[in-house]
Amino acid sequence: MYCKNCGSALPNEAKFCKFCGNSQGERIPEKRVEEERTRATSPNVGYGLAGFSNRIYDPAFQKYIKSSNRWSAIFSIVLAIAAIIGFFIYGETSSEMENPQSLFIGFGIGGMFILIALFQILGRKRGKTWDGTVIDKTIKKKQHRQSTGSGDNDHYWVDYIEYTVYIKSDNGKKHKIRREDNDTIYNYYQIGDRVRYHGGLNSYEKYDKSRDKYIFCNACGSLNDMQSDCCFRCKCPLLK
Repeated sequence: MYCKNCGSALPNEAKFCKFCGNSQGERIPEKRVEEERTRATSPNVGYGLAGFSNRIYDPAFQKYIKSSNRWSAIFSIVLAIAAIIGFFIYGETSSEMENPQSLFIGFGIGGMFILIALFQILGRKRGKTWDGTVIDKTIKKKQHRQSTGSGDNDHYWVDYIEYTVYIKSDNGKKHKIRREDNDTIYNYYQIGDRVRYHGGLNSYEKYDKSRDKYIFCNACGSLNDMQSDCCFRCKCPLLK
């Protein structure tokens, strides 16, 4: 048998790979591994490889997560301060509401901004990595209300197309990747594709990239050419 993660040859009874340490709960037949290697090196397909990339352990990803957490905290604090100052000024100058009532509202809104950032940071830290399979894809025509800005009852309906990719994790939970008026993700994944969700980064990696000519950055989500080694935007390694 071969390791499902790095493709190294292993004894048939092996439960863990001695090269990369990955669990061998799902064994990949030798024939399938050879077929994937052939596709990956064929000039008639894309430039990528089959297999989940070990590049995810590059320090650049941890640096990106720390930077995202830092900017989330800074941005929330700036918004909170702006809300408090804004409502204080409103309370001092407006005849509709006075301080400290207006100031209390500013503190409440400012606290809400900080709580949102806190939940985002905790979500990144607690994110779990799991494997799954694409089980379905749908395209739906939908509408949503758009306010004209001139009154509570003044609005109009906007048509849009919703593209959804459904993924079932190995533990049985269902997940969705949803986009509006953008079919890039929809076309990137095919039913039956094996994927890995990277907790902390909140992004998906496709197992078989051998037929792809482009690849998503698992840090910032930018679309890159498969020939590139690092993301053109955030400079994190591309998982291939």
